[in-house]
Amino acid sequence: MRDSLGLGLAVGLYGAAFGAAADAAGLSVWQAVSLSALMFTGASQFALVGVLGAGGSALAAVGSALLLGTRNTVYGVRLVPLLRPRGVVRKVGTAHWVIDETTAMALAAPNPVLGRLAFLVTGASIYLMWNAMTLVGALGAAGLGGTARAALDAVVPAAFLALLWPRLRRTFPEAATQRRVAVGGAVVALALTPFVPAGVQVIAAVVAVALAGRPRTVGTPAPSEEQA
Repeated sequence: MRDSLGLGLAVGLYGAAFGAAADAAGLSVWQAVSLSALMFTGASQFALVGVLGAGGSALAAVGSALLLGTRNTVYGVRLVPLLRPRGVVRKVGTAHWVIDETTAMALAAPNPVLGRLAFLVTGASIYLMWNAMTLVGALGAAGLGGTARAALDAVVPAAFLALLWPRLRRTFPEAATQRRVAVGGAVVALALTPFVPAGVQVIAAVVAVALAGRPRTVGTPAPSEEQA
């Protein structure tokens, strides 16, 4: 409970950055709040307002958001045996809270009972704080001057860098692979930026995943010379 509530408070406070970024991208307060309430996955939300703020089309913005949101589907597959939601309403509600933080807390718990508790408490605390702070950020940004509003353009790339950076460190599993994909995606996006509408280069950068190489086959290790 303590860990889940603490994480909910810390992550939820970041909703203010999204509210400010949404306002800078031209969204109204109710549009920003609706995105947090109905989408509720920070990376996808930042991707959507980032593309719109750069002058991209709604289609490109939605494509970028969906691309980043596909990871939540994988999380859901992993969490089904643990959470075991029953009924349409519970399944839809549970799926809405499947994000990075709730998945991490649920899977880190020492047993299934605490795993389900961690998922619910983390999801509820982040959802309430994220939506409340989105409103605060959107309302506060409306009162900023022109210079301060222009500075908000750095919020979205800074948010993505914060999400990406831990995966590039040496301590992260297969960090070299992560770095190849990250650098490759950046090169593709930068090369396409002068020639395609805003947002399209972000979607096209997914081709860099090929730099990760062939997926490794997990199986029985090869016998040693002595065993042979």
